[in-house]
Amino acid sequence: MQIKNMFEKKIDRDIKGVIKVGQSDEENVYQELDEYVVTKELLKHFRDFFNNYEKGVDGYTDKMGVWISGFFGSGKSHFLKILSYLLKNSTVEGKRAIEYFTDGKKIEDPMLIAEMTKAGTIESDVMLFNIDSKGSAKVGSGKEAIVEVFMKVFNEMQGYCGSIPYLAEFERQLDNEGRFEEFKEKFEANAGAPWEKKRQAFAVIQDKVVKTLVEMNFMSEEAARNWCKNAKGNYDLSIEKFVSLVQEYCAKKGPNHHVIFLVDEIGQYIADDTQLMLNLQTIVEDLGTACKGKAWVIVTSQEDIDSITKTKGNDFSKIQGRFDTRLSLSASNVDEVIRKRVLAKNETATQILRLLYEQKESIIKNLITFTADTADKKLYADKADFADCYPFIPYQFNLLGQVLTAVRTHGASGKHLSDQSRSMLALFQESAIRVMDKEDGVLVPFSFFYDPLHKFIDHQHSQVISDAENNNKLDEFDVELLKVLFMIKYVKEIKANVDNLTTLMISNIDDDRIEVRSKIEEALKKLIKETLVQKNGEIYIFLTNEEQEINNAINNESVEMGEIIGEASTVIFEEIYTEKKYRYSNRYLFAFNQKVDDRFFKGNQSNDIGVTVITSYGGDYADSALRLLSTQENSVIVKLPNDSTFLDEITESIKIYKFLNKNAPSARGSFDSIRRAKEDERIEKKDRIRIFIEDALKNADIYVNGDKATISAKEPATRINEALGKLVAMKYNKLTYMETAPELSDISAIFKHSDGQMSFLGTSDTTPNKLALEEVVQVIGLNNARHMKTSLKSLQDKFGAAPYGFDPKDVQWLVAMLFKLGRVSLTLNSQSLSLLSTNPDELVRYITKREYVEKLLVDIRERATDGQIRSAKEVMKDYFGFTVSSDDDDKIMSSFKNRAKDIVKVYDDILVEYRINPQYPCKRLMEEARKRLAEILDINEPTEFFKTVDKKKDDLLDDAEDTAPVFDFFKGDQRKIFEAAVKNLVYFGNSKTYVSDQELLKVVEEIETIVEDSKPFGKIQRLPELNKRFEDLHMGLLEKEAAIMDPLVHDDFLKVKEVLDTKPFAEVLRPRINQRFEEIWDKLKKSNDIAAIKNIKLESDTLKIKCLDEIDEYERAHQPAPEPPVAPVVPGKEPVSPTPAPTKVKTKRRKNVSISNVAGARTYSIETEQDIDKFLSEMKQKLMDELEEDTIITLS
Repeated sequence: MQIKNMFEKKIDRDIKGVIKVGQSDEENVYQELDEYVVTKELLKHFRDFFNNYEKGVDGYTDKMGVWISGFFGSGKSHFLKILSYLLKNSTVEGKRAIEYFTDGKKIEDPMLIAEMTKAGTIESDVMLFNIDSKGSAKVGSGKEAIVEVFMKVFNEMQGYCGSIPYLAEFERQLDNEGRFEEFKEKFEANAGAPWEKKRQAFAVIQDKVVKTLVEMNFMSEEAARNWCKNAKGNYDLSIEKFVSLVQEYCAKKGPNHHVIFLVDEIGQYIADDTQLMLNLQTIVEDLGTACKGKAWVIVTSQEDIDSITKTKGNDFSKIQGRFDTRLSLSASNVDEVIRKRVLAKNETATQILRLLYEQKESIIKNLITFTADTADKKLYADKADFADCYPFIPYQFNLLGQVLTAVRTHGASGKHLSDQSRSMLALFQESAIRVMDKEDGVLVPFSFFYDPLHKFIDHQHSQVISDAENNNKLDEFDVELLKVLFMIKYVKEIKANVDNLTTLMISNIDDDRIEVRSKIEEALKKLIKETLVQKNGEIYIFLTNEEQEINNAINNESVEMGEIIGEASTVIFEEIYTEKKYRYSNRYLFAFNQKVDDRFFKGNQSNDIGVTVITSYGGDYADSALRLLSTQENSVIVKLPNDSTFLDEITESIKIYKFLNKNAPSARGSFDSIRRAKEDERIEKKDRIRIFIEDALKNADIYVNGDKATISAKEPATRINEALGKLVAMKYNKLTYMETAPELSDISAIFKHSDGQMSFLGTSDTTPNKLALEEVVQVIGLNNARHMKTSLKSLQDKFGAAPYGFDPKDVQWLVAMLFKLGRVSLTLNSQSLSLLSTNPDELVRYITKREYVEKLLVDIRERATDGQIRSAKEVMKDYFGFTVSSDDDDKIMSSFKNRAKDIVKVYDDILVEYRINPQYPCKRLMEEARKRLAEILDINEPTEFFKTVDKKKDDLLDDAEDTAPVFDFFKGDQRKIFEAAVKNLVYFGNSKTYVSDQELLKVVEEIETIVEDSKPFGKIQRLPELNKRFEDLHMGLLEKEAAIMDPLVHDDFLKVKEVLDTKPFAEVLRPRINQRFEEIWDKLKKSNDIAAIKNIKLESDTLKIKCLDEIDEYERAHQPAPEPPVAPVVPGKEPVSPTPAPTKVKTKRRKNVSISNVAGARTYSIETEQDIDKFLSEMKQKLMDELEEDTIITLS
């Protein structure tokens, strides 16, 4: 059966598939009403609209906005026109609009019919217009404000001039005064033509207007000309003014008169202009408030109001409240309309198609399929669905809607599609007409939808198709496929892979899908070769001419092999296998080299093991060569399959990257769009590259230590880990020597446990990590043989490498254990560490902290010999008086040092005494003995310690013997006795000039002999007796001298007292003078020094003269001043001047001189008279020296 004979109505009949607002001829209106399909969705929308509209009919409402949304071609403009017919209650070919819905039983709901009928009976002014065609562009300010468009339409509805708003305002003024008709009649008489035809040329008819206004007596000629001149400049329109005019109009027309603005494509008109959106919001809000439901605004938009206000922000939240009625037309609505209006079948065709589906159901289901990642694409549900849709496929309804939306955004010339030039219904009808002469079984391929759209697609897209049609290297099928690729280029819901393209190109239910797929693959190769299409992974992309140019530029970018391998390395080692070290036994970390082909990842590496990935670029290795390579490099060799797909993808990705870096964003919108697409493409490529490499790693051959490894795991990271595990087990074959996994706490426990707790770690076979301990000792021994020092770091480096692979904590534990067992010694900064002298926490810190790892030296511990141990014990016993039973080196050394410290402390205390009293005996002996012992204390290295003690044993034992009596001296009474003797010698030394007593001199000589002896300890017992004899004899001499001096002091005191007693102020000075002489007498009594006693005579004489001088000085200071003369006063006589006082005789100063000073201290020998004269002459001269002017000398 031919396709054209299947339809209920002729498929090629004239159907106004595109309903344009403004087409109002009766024939078109009739077809619109007669063929209008009320779907379930539309029925709901009719209910919602008329239910809400009735609120403004029966009462008041401010929710008078209706927002009709739907994708392009969904029928929203048609729906808007149908509403206008119903609200206007239009009569078409003798039937009211409502009757087209009731007679044909399109609507059978009696309540809805009643509401629709009621709405039609209300007196209403219905204004239906496309705002984009009604609005006029303004120079410099973009689109005309919405209020101006509304005002224009409102004016036209009332018969006023729509294009010249100030003229319309003049007409309204005339009309309000009832003179508009009069004006039109008189104007026509003056101008010879009706006003409506002439007013558009207002600038050239102003004289006629002035004449008419003057004739009407409406204005004077001057006023009329002035108005004509200034009307345009004086005109001003605001939303408030517009709303006020609408309100006045409704009130004038009657209490329930309605004004309805039906605005098509408001969403496109507003677009991203927030000012226009704000304009619409304010209009609807103010109309709702002022007119209370008598003025309605009904608009259409491809976007629903929620998405628009959300995009534009919270400033437009109020508009949602005004557009309370929101009607959205979906794809299913279009589907249903097309099925009923265009594709409705006659009974015969329905039966044939149902039978055809029954026969071919399984074939059809296998023929038409999409990949799993495709958004929901409907297929035939059953035979009824097949009959309804035929010759189309259900997915085409939804997909074509998505294509139209995408093409409108990206590929429509001048956005003509947005002007309703095409609709879904028209596209389906034209595509069906193309196959109308074919027999049943044919299907409309998706490519057929391109031709009805062709003339509305912009040049940069359509030119590619046109050029392809003229390309003799391409056939018709190639071009048809190219059309499909263009249409779905911007549709995200379907991917242009081979499987999906095969479904889209199916043209008959008997097509062989495999053949079609093969044909498509060949066509794609040709299209790619002609640079019309680009392959991105499994996706094929239609290219515009500009995209082709950019692709050619990208392909011309040069890429080095190193860049490709470097990118592959990054993906492998930073995205797929990200481990930088291999973890073995959940403890040991092994760094490994990372290579792809012959290139290290991130610089040269020198680890013991490695992972080398070999790609198809790395060469064609034989199995034997790969085995050998794994042994030579100590690496896991991962040989990828010989597939260069991911390397090709990397190459393309790098080329895109280079191109994008060279070409910054441009002012050209098309270039920026392509640039962003390339950025997205590169991201997609990177995702695919990772997937491809992961797949390659899953299927790679892996070689370890000369063998092809059998690895069951499939995940790349798991496979590489398993291979590294095998390599580590073979490479680090002594790793098993570490039987335990020590931590910091285990190292600390070594030094904090007692020997009893550690006894099991001796040489027993049960010692943990025994083999590892022995290896450490051997390595240190080898270093010693080579005269190399061994640091903890060198041990960590040695045992961290193959064949050990120990963790640093392992090595630290081994060193700590060997040190605890006494098998190694530790030295830090040239100081030996000791278990007994070093704090356990410090030992742990030295061994485990990084700051000491290079400073801590480890050496084989040399044990002390039996002879050395005996020497140390002997010194301790004889020197320190201490015995130790243990033969342990460390215990003996520790005990020795502890006791030696105590002895050195005693030495230090005694040496302090020497500084106080240098007369103490044996100072040098004690200093040398102390120095010898201190030198041994400074030795921390056990071997050197025992050698030194053994070497100096005799000296130490001599010191013990020699210093014993010195220690006794300082501990007992000997020191006190000795100090008394020294003290006596001091007394004697001060006075020996005056001592002539032979007995005393003999005693002093004996004391000096003992005190000055270098080792006086055996003679000190004689000192008590000698000290007693010295003290007795010395005291006798002191008393004798004191007896001589006492009367002299007393005589001096009496001389001072005699002078003081004569003075009236005697009691003032007496206490002080008495006290000072008492101090001399006290000194005379207590002095142990003969010389000091002899000197008291001089002290007393000096004090005498000083006291006498003080008395004289005090007397002078307190002598009263003379009174001035006073003149006598005689009554009745003139005052007489006082008699001047006689001149005061100058007072002489008294000077006290001691007779002893005059006589001199030396001894005189007088034999002759001349000797007497000489003596007196000397005395005279001394007195003359003392005698001064105004001086009286007093000799005492």
